[in-house]
Amino acid sequence: MPPSRLWTAAQVLRHFGPGWVAFRAWHAAKLKAGWFTWKFPGQDWAACPLADQLGKPGLAQPEAYVAYRRERAPRFFFAESDRDRFRAQLSRWDTTEADPVAHARRIAAGEFLFFSKTWHDCGLPPDWHRNPFTGQRAPAEAHWSRMKAFAHGDIKCIWELSRFSFAYTLVRAYGRDGDDRWADLFWRLLEDWRAHNPPQRGPQWMCGQETAFRVMAWCFALHGFLRSPATTPARVAMLAPMLAVSGQRIAANFHYALSQANNHGISEALGLWTLGALFPEFRRSAVWEKQGRHWLERLGRELIYADGGFAQHSTNYQRLVLHDYLLAVRLGDLHERPFSAELKARVAKAGDFLCQLEDERSGGVPCFGPNDGALVLPLNNCDYTDFRPVLQAIAVLSRGERRFRSGPWDEDLLWLFGPEALSAPVRPEERKSLVAAESGFYTLRGRESAAVLRCPRRFRHRPTQADLLHVDLWWRGLNVAADAGSFSYNAPPPWDHALGLTRFHNTVIVDEQDQMRRAGRFLWLPWAQGCVSGVTDGGKLRGWNATHDGYRRLKGKVAHRRRVEGLGGDTWCVLDSVAGEGTHRAMLHWLLADAPFAWEQPGRCLRLDTGEGPFFVCVLVWPGAGEVGLLRADPDSARGWRSRYYQHREPTLSLSVTVTGCGLRFATLFSSDRCLECTVDEAGVRVAAGRGAELLAWP
Repeated sequence: MPPSRLWTAAQVLRHFGPGWVAFRAWHAAKLKAGWFTWKFPGQDWAACPLADQLGKPGLAQPEAYVAYRRERAPRFFFAESDRDRFRAQLSRWDTTEADPVAHARRIAAGEFLFFSKTWHDCGLPPDWHRNPFTGQRAPAEAHWSRMKAFAHGDIKCIWELSRFSFAYTLVRAYGRDGDDRWADLFWRLLEDWRAHNPPQRGPQWMCGQETAFRVMAWCFALHGFLRSPATTPARVAMLAPMLAVSGQRIAANFHYALSQANNHGISEALGLWTLGALFPEFRRSAVWEKQGRHWLERLGRELIYADGGFAQHSTNYQRLVLHDYLLAVRLGDLHERPFSAELKARVAKAGDFLCQLEDERSGGVPCFGPNDGALVLPLNNCDYTDFRPVLQAIAVLSRGERRFRSGPWDEDLLWLFGPEALSAPVRPEERKSLVAAESGFYTLRGRESAAVLRCPRRFRHRPTQADLLHVDLWWRGLNVAADAGSFSYNAPPPWDHALGLTRFHNTVIVDEQDQMRRAGRFLWLPWAQGCVSGVTDGGKLRGWNATHDGYRRLKGKVAHRRRVEGLGGDTWCVLDSVAGEGTHRAMLHWLLADAPFAWEQPGRCLRLDTGEGPFFVCVLVWPGAGEVGLLRADPDSARGWRSRYYQHREPTLSLSVTVTGCGLRFATLFSSDRCLECTVDEAGVRVAAGRGAELLAWP
């Protein structure tokens, strides 16, 4: 084995442990030996009749089965008969740009929305195995265990349509106008999907989590359209085996999802729990319900940290997990089988955590960590980047109160809790300094701004991006200094999962090296560690000091230290020092809001003319002046771009200052006031700010 592979193997063993390594080796051996193709062979749907899935043979006839589903089946979040009560409420949230009925018309014309952002004309019915972004196709007949996730481009682009997110749009449109063509459209698309995706064959069966998301969408549509004339006994009897086979697929490889210690295990546990709770007539329902419930409890304790952060270090995956638990816990309460108080407290804490990161004006949060466009519950007209819907729903779930006054984010409440939830009392969340040391997230607050900081002291679960000491800055709803996002997990260079690299974050890059080595598509080694301390003022976090050991591996054992301090009003100072033996090349990078700009002092102070007014960014270097670079939407690299939506990128400004030497220092000032008077020397930076002139020492 080459030294590099030996090093990687040793690091994997160190961070993940021998048990995890043994399981993954065993799983790989099962795949290679064809165990899954033997245990769960590819079939035709004709080999999976409804009668074989039921524990009660008397329900096998379509008429008897649909009568059971309509009259005696377990309760869902809403009843189809609630549509008349909902209709008066729903239309008030619609606008010209966000109207589910208009979107349903586009679906009827063969247009589908991908990753909550990009519409593609896929035809009706669509090609379920084609990537509309590139035209690539995945084989439809291969057994799922024999397929490679990244052999056909970005597999998420092929999976996205089969999540059936459009089913939520069709139900929401039906709730508004009662037009039965939306129900018929859902059933026609489902029939076509069934015809082209036989059990265990093709790309749509590769991932248990994708199967679980599909199950949730099918359940939502079944209950939303249950009494429509388009919902015939034959169609309901067709869907039931599809749900049962989906449960079998999730259960078949569930332990692999658990080994990932991330959202996959939680989502697949939700799928099993939901099928078990809603379909007790299935033969395996009791087993699935027990298994799903057990792991939802356990993973909630293990993967949601005590401070409310989530193991994947990703704001979007934390929303995904909150949606999962919102569905699971609400369903448990409705069925009078509540989850534990401990789990509910963890879920509430995770909601509080995200609320402290959320920008009050826009509803946005920093785009930390991987962002694959997942939105489990598209039940409102809010933009994908708006986190108010999930935060509102979690507040109602956990304490019977709303965080925000009435708005389009309330539509989730209507579908999941009923009209009564719309009159729940409003108790706004107090915005305060977040100190989440276990997760590695911190916030400092100004008058109309907030700085969100990133530095885990020790990773409990694998890091997803090399982003230590990153700073996000928000001002008047604008993400002035931003995280670049993800764009794609598998794309041609320069977009081959590049935005997770250190150089695209708001931090310092030393000797053109990442803070950790990329050892795989989703693997960084060894895991860097941080050290954080704060400066408090009246019980609030006013300043933040941090360092990490990611560059200790470099010759000279380099240390990057950062200090962030609010100077009153909306003025912020970020100080960086790079220390180590010998000479090094350091680059300070800032990804700034895309706005008309001008240099007030060439090479030093950049004025951004935003829609909220001018904002200033001043960068100083000691010793020397440094080499300044400013790019917007570089056509040859990923610099000057950000991706708030998967497979979608937008221009932004990439500001860098590079200097070579020893004992390097950077000072960056952000302010809504005209560029501040400031100087730097060996002692630190002297700033004339809101509190008067003062010296800030280097970290």
